[in-house]
Amino acid sequence: MPANFLASKAFVRAALAAAVLFAAGGMSFAGGSINTGYLGNVAILGYDPVAYFTDGRATKGSPNITKQWLGTTWQFSSTQHRDDFASQPVRYAPQYGGFCALGVAFGEASANIDPEAWRIVDGKLYLFSGKEGLEEDFDSDPAAVTAKADDRWPAIEAKEIAERAAGN
Repeated sequence: MPANFLASKAFVRAALAAAVLFAAGGMSFAGGSINTGYLGNVAILGYDPVAYFTDGRATKGSPNITKQWLGTTWQFSSTQHRDDFASQPVRYAPQYGGFCALGVAFGEASANIDPEAWRIVDGKLYLFSGKEGLEEDFDSDPAAVTAKADDRWPAIEAKEIAERAAGN
C-alpha cells in the first residue's frame, strides 16, 4: 500500500478516537491518569464504581471480578456490575480519574482518596480525600467546585501522565 494511504488511515483512526473521547461528554480521565493510589494498579482502592450508582453506597469489589480499562484494573462486587461497567465505563468511572474533586478544584492531585467519601452530581461520580468538610466545601456549591476542577483537570492530568511516563 502507498505510504500516504497508511498515513491517512492512521490519521483517520486518531481523529475517530479523539471524536469518541470528545463525544463521551466531558470525560475527565484518559489512559495513564487513573488514580490507583500508591500501591498496585487498582482503581478506587478496589471499590466497585457501579455500586455507587446502583446501591447508593461504597462497596468493596472482589479481586476475582475485574475489568481492565484504560490500563487499570477495576474491581466489582458482582459480575452484573462488571458487565454494566464494561458496556458503559464512562458512565460509571469517577471524574478526574478518581482523584479528589476538591483537590483538583484547588489545582492538586493527591493519590489519597477515601472511597467512602463520594457524591453523585448530575449523574457523575466524584471522589474525595475524606468526608470532613464536604457539606461546606462541596455540597454548598457543587457546580462552582466542578467548574473549577473541570478547568484545572487538563493541566493536572497532563502532569500526572508525564510523571508516570518518567517513572515518578
